Amino acid sequence: MRIAEFDLERYFARWEFAVRHLLCASDVQAYPMSELLALADDEVRGLWDTLQLGYTESTGHPLLRREIASLYADVEPDEVLTFAGAEEAVFCLLNVALEPGDHAIVTWPGYQSLYEVARAAGADVTLHELHESDGWRLDLDRLRRQLTPATRLIVVNLPHNPTGMLPDRATFDALVAVAEEAGARLLVDEVYRGLEFDEADRLPTGAEAMPSGVSLGVMSKAYALAGLRIGWLATHDRELLARVAGFKDYTTICSSAPSEILAIIALRARDRVLARSRDIVATNLDRLDGFFEDWADRFEWVRPRAGSIGFPRLTVPGVRIDEWAAGLVEAEGVLLLPASQFGHPGNHFRLGFGRTDLPEALARLERYAARTLR
Repeated sequence: MRIAEFDLERYFARWEFAVRHLLCASDVQAYPMSELLALADDEVRGLWDTLQLGYTESTGHPLLRREIASLYADVEPDEVLTFAGAEEAVFCLLNVALEPGDHAIVTWPGYQSLYEVARAAGADVTLHELHESDGWRLDLDRLRRQLTPATRLIVVNLPHNPTGMLPDRATFDALVAVAEEAGARLLVDEVYRGLEFDEADRLPTGAEAMPSGVSLGVMSKAYALAGLRIGWLATHDRELLARVAGFKDYTTICSSAPSEILAIIALRARDRVLARSRDIVATNLDRLDGFFEDWADRFEWVRPRAGSIGFPRLTVPGVRIDEWAAGLVEAEGVLLLPASQFGHPGNHFRLGFGRTDLPEALARLERYAARTLR
C-alpha cells in the first residue's frame, strides 16, 4: 500500500507535547482516571478489580458492545464492532467497503484519513468542499452533480471537524435520500455527537438513517477519553461488519483490556460525562464570543453549531496564518492548526475550545496579536 503522509498527525507529532497550550486540540479536557473510576457501578468495578491482562474478544467486550448499542435507537450489540480508536475503524472499513474503480465522495476540509485511505484502497475520490461563504453548509445540489454510476460511498462528518458545522434535520434527511437514490453507502463520522450546543439539533445517526448506513464513534472527543483508544462502527449491515472484522485481524486484532472496562464505565455514566464536556465547551465558547467581537477587524469565524472546534480566519492583509502561528508558538507557547495542514488554502486555522486552559491560552494569543497585528 502507498498512502500520502498524514500532514495533521505529523504536525501534532512535532508540536503536541512540546507546547504549553494546545489551542487547536480537537478533544475535550481529558477525564482524570480517579474521577472516572468513581463513576463505576458495582458490576464494572468488580470487573476492574479482577481484570486479567490477557487478550480480549476481537469484536469487543460483550458489555462494551451492549453499551455502545444502547447509544442508538435500534442497533443490536452484534451490529457493533470495536477498534483501537476511530482511526483504525476508518482504515479497516474503507479498505473493505471500497475497491479499485469505485467512487467515493468525502466532505472537505476534513480528517485526512477519511479520503486518503479510500484513495490508497484504489477508489476515485471527489472532495465535497465546504465554503465559509455558505456557512460551511453541505451543498446537496452540488453533491448530486458529483455522483457517478460508480459512487459506492458518501462520507460526512457531523458535527464537522474542523468547522463545527451541523446541518439541520431537513438537510440531513435530504442527504440520506441522495445516498439511497444513488445506491451508495453513507458513512457518518459522529465522533462529536453529544456536543450539540442545543440538544434539539441532534441528528439521527448514520446507522439508523438507512439499512446500509454506518456510524463511526469514539471515546476520544465528546467523552474526553482519548487515551483509551476505543472506537467503533455500528451498522445494520452485518455482512459488511463481518468482512471488516476479518480485515481487523491484520491490524490490532483486539483492544486493550483496561481500556474496554474504562469505556464501559464512561458509557454507563454518559449523562454525567457528556454534561461535563458540554459545560467546558459552553464556558469556553462564551469567552470566544467576546474575543471575536473584540477582534472583529482581524479575525472572523462562522460560529460553530456543535463540537469543540471552529475554523476562524485571520483577515489582516499581508499576514499569512502559517507564519503568524509559527511566531505565536515560539513567543507564547500556544499552538494553532493552520488550514494548510488540511491541504486547505487561505488563512483559516482550527481553534479548539474543549480544554480548561483556554482562558490563559487565549490571553497569550491576544497579547501576541496586540504586538503583531496592527
